[in-house]
Amino acid sequence: MVDGGRLWKRLSELAEIGRREEGGVARLSFTQEERAAKDLVASYMGEANLAVREDAAGNLYGRREGRDPEAPAVLMGSHVDSVLNGGDFDGPLGVLGGIEVLQTMDEEGVETERPVEVVAFTDEEGARFSLGMIGSRALTGTLSPEDLRHEDRDGVSIERAMRDAGLDPGKVGEAARSADALAAYLEMHIEQGKVLEGEDLPVGVVTGIAGPVWLRLLFSGEAGHAGTTPMGARRDALAAAAEVIGIVESEAASTGSTVGTVGQIEARPGGINIIPGRVELSLDLRDIDEAVRDRAEGRIRELAGEVCGRRGIGLEFEELQRLPPAPCSGEIGEAIVAACEREGIRPYPLPSGAGHDGMHVAGLCPMGMIFVRSKDGISHNPKEWSSREDCEAGCKILYLTVLDLAKRS
Repeated sequence: MVDGGRLWKRLSELAEIGRREEGGVARLSFTQEERAAKDLVASYMGEANLAVREDAAGNLYGRREGRDPEAPAVLMGSHVDSVLNGGDFDGPLGVLGGIEVLQTMDEEGVETERPVEVVAFTDEEGARFSLGMIGSRALTGTLSPEDLRHEDRDGVSIERAMRDAGLDPGKVGEAARSADALAAYLEMHIEQGKVLEGEDLPVGVVTGIAGPVWLRLLFSGEAGHAGTTPMGARRDALAAAAEVIGIVESEAASTGSTVGTVGQIEARPGGINIIPGRVELSLDLRDIDEAVRDRAEGRIRELAGEVCGRRGIGLEFEELQRLPPAPCSGEIGEAIVAACEREGIRPYPLPSGAGHDGMHVAGLCPMGMIFVRSKDGISHNPKEWSSREDCEAGCKILYLTVLDLAKRS
């Protein structure tokens, strides 16, 4: 069975790349830190005797052939990029767990009918360009030229960043794989929530992934002197934005399932004695039910318009991305359940509120996910933690599930 000590050692080694003074890690896409992380992961793939390659989008693959090399492959994976000052487990657990599965197969001389691969996707988080899942979009052939024009806060586009990293954005279409190339996609990931902890379970069976909408709201008012402009005469863009943030919170909470987050806000001109004349803020809205999410979005747009109309503020909405919820494959779910039962773990179904690369891969082949318990439900934070024992338990379930899907000889 899998070597939990080796998996933990590799998790710890990878976590030192991009380590910040605040204690978290920062590995943004197409940076030296992300490159160093992929190089280290490639060395682990080599130790597992995998055939290693990197595609036109920077996705890093390790492949182990099956008895029938022409058969559709079973793909495992996740990502090694991070948010700013993030944790050690979000993404790397799925990549390194996949490598551990394949290295165990190699050491035990296991043969499978299908080939099995592991992938470290490029830029799942979207922390740099406000466009996530670049690598999985490329794999499914849905990464568009318009997508590549997204810019970071320094005005660097994805296209330029790819060139700076030695990739040719004009060839990104070569990263796409056909529907008959993959039999299944399976991802192990930390839960990033408290459900499994509350159930006292090390792993869970994911039923589906909530669909996110990312918007940017632009508020246009009028800058003015903070001391000489009467309160009733102001067109304060930040005051309007603050009221809209309250609407986001109340409307999302009212559905019982939707979550809404304003994670970025910028007020200009930015002086302590100047009324803000222009504000930009982000909105992340998610739900496992697309219709419920879209109704909440419609209400937020309507009420935000009323607020800005009353305050004399211009309002524009820019859509950054919109993804439908992605249900997990019933067949893969059954294989995960069987693996849990074999290991004496009570199978527990739960949805994923966080987005994952599987949302895109589900359009190409059946998709499934295994969750690993998160301490206190904390993620995207230096305090993010999953125990060595839980990581090993999740990897064992991944191993047994892959053997099932890849048709062990």
